[in-house]
Amino acid sequence: MKLLIVGSGGREHALAWKLAQSPSVTEILLAPGNGGTAGLSKTRNVAVSAEDISALLSLAQSEAIELTIVGPEAPLVDGIVDRFQAAGLRCFGPTASAARLEGSKAFAKDFMRRHHIPTASYASFQQLQPALDYLRSQSMPVVIKASGLAAGKGVIIAATPTEAEQAVRDMLEHQQFGSAGQQVVIEEFLTGEEASFIVLAAGTDYLAFPSSQDHKRAFDDDRGPNTGGMGAYSPAPVLNDELQALVESRIIQATLRGLADDGLPFTGFLYAGLMIDEQGQPRVLEYNCRMGDPETQPLMMRLNSDLVELIEAALDNRLAGVTADWDPRPALGVVLAAEGYPGAYAKHLPLADLPAASDDLVAFHAGTTVNEAGQLVSSGGRILCVTALGDDFDTARQRAYAALQQISANNCFYRTDIGHRAINR
Repeated sequence: MKLLIVGSGGREHALAWKLAQSPSVTEILLAPGNGGTAGLSKTRNVAVSAEDISALLSLAQSEAIELTIVGPEAPLVDGIVDRFQAAGLRCFGPTASAARLEGSKAFAKDFMRRHHIPTASYASFQQLQPALDYLRSQSMPVVIKASGLAAGKGVIIAATPTEAEQAVRDMLEHQQFGSAGQQVVIEEFLTGEEASFIVLAAGTDYLAFPSSQDHKRAFDDDRGPNTGGMGAYSPAPVLNDELQALVESRIIQATLRGLADDGLPFTGFLYAGLMIDEQGQPRVLEYNCRMGDPETQPLMMRLNSDLVELIEAALDNRLAGVTADWDPRPALGVVLAAEGYPGAYAKHLPLADLPAASDDLVAFHAGTTVNEAGQLVSSGGRILCVTALGDDFDTARQRAYAALQQISANNCFYRTDIGHRAINR
């Protein structure tokens, strides 16, 4: 079987690494891929943008691709699955109408309200003055979100009324996030511990993946700006068996039922970003219509089953009763990022002395490429996610950090406390 993976990040490297292990897979094309996917067995990078749906469709047709798996959210929201399906090609992910669950935060909040799915209280606005009037009635801190896709940067936690007003003005008046900020969602600020819960879904049937947790803030002790994720681990001890059952019934099942009832049946990876409060009650912070990054990296390290078989079961509506085998050991990944990320950062930073991949440790590439001289260099803010398995969290963490410290990379940084909540528990 010949596969196409759309995307270029650490998530796509981890998916390719796992999919290449399937005996049914003969070759995997990655569009555009990265410096790490260029070196995998069975893989080939193709210089096609992940957002150029017409070119991706032509590539799939000319290469006789039998299954396409979409990594990032933008092509899903833009309708890549609809285009591929119309051409008679198998493409794993939700349709554009179902992907609005991630593509529009206002749509997602309205959906949750309509289907009684627990989430923060909110209001959404397209005009500046009503938004400012609403802010005056809210206690601080408050969360301001650009409704559309903003590459993980459209969320502001405002501690004061001045900060909140500035965030709203930046989005609605100054168009800081372009079209993504033409509508804003103002949310109640939730406290507690975050967790990620991902399922492989087909209509109202789903296969739950183990829980995971990522670290959004740039620096140790959860300080600094929000990022796309500075590290992740699986499982997340905050989601015990009792709480997971609650999440599945109140959130996952309710979401899939609600989408089906609304005429938007969902096939693909459904991600619920959760906040667990002090009373152990979960609420949805956000939905993603694809795998998380960097949660994918530790999850793929733990998956023993054939991922191709699981995806095909979903596409063929055979998911009911399907189970997956997971390594019981925890996995933990630490992101190496360029200095300045998530703001301005330098590219083309030389990288050397990366650890050799093994069953227990992989340096998944995110923002890397191979230059004309054949040298591996950085090409993005998040460069690598060094991910390790261990008999316990502490062992996995030590193994990941030991490998990270051997890498030669100037003008880069990483958090030193990934996994601290799991270890403290």
